[in-house]
Order: sequence, then structure tokens, then C-alpha cells
Amino acid sequence: MKRASLIIAGLALCAAAVGAQPPPAKDNGAQVVNPFRGVMQDRSSHSPDEALFVEKCGMCHRQMGMGTVLLARRMDPAIARLEQRDDLTTDYVKLAARQGIGNMPRINRGEVSDVQLDRIAAYLAKGKVP
Repeated sequence: MKRASLIIAGLALCAAAVGAQPPPAKDNGAQVVNPFRGVMQDRSSHSPDEALFVEKCGMCHRQMGMGTVLLARRMDPAIARLEQRDDLTTDYVKLAARQGIGNMPRINRGEVSDVQLDRIAAYLAKGKVP
């Protein structure tokens, strides 16, 4: 049973990575919970800067992303998601992105332009998503 849950979770992660929906899990009477719910949410109703953050950084820094999981090991898991932190400054975000920090590789201008990084840094340094 545990192995089947791991396989379903792995398929869900793969499907989320390519933007597809995972196949429905078979319900054997127990409640089926998708641990990856919210990873690839429709963000069309949110700000353009949040959408840019989700597009460029969300794969690692949203729910269940590698960056979030690694940060949760070193700090309070409740604030491991960058969007929930209140201690980030625009300069820190830009420096961490361009130079890399810890396990995070540096992000070059070909992946995220300076203008895009300015918008992402401003988004993370101000209003937070609940």
C-alpha cells in the first residue's frame, strides 16, 4: 500500500511538471489526498509580478518545491516559502538569485532578465500571499 502511494505521488509530480493532470487515483474506500495540490495553480487572477514569480521561481520555491523543502530543514517550516517571509529585501533577493546561495544555483540574465528579477524581488519584499 505504501509503495502504491509513492508511485501515485511520483506520477502526480511528473504530471504537474509537464502541466498535465495526474490520472485519478483508485479509491479503495480510503480518502485519497493529492500531496501536490496547489503546485501548478492557475494564477491568472493574481498580480503580474506574482505570475512572473510562479513562472520563473515557482518550480523550486512554491509548495513542495526543492528550495522550499531544503529551506524548511534549516528554518521554521511555516516560513520556508519565500512568499510568506517578511525579512526579504529586494537587494537580498537579487543578490541570492544572481550569485546563488546554498544549494540554489545562480540565475543568469538569459533565464531571468534584470527587469524581471526587479519585479520578482519587489513582489517578494512587499505584500505577502496568505
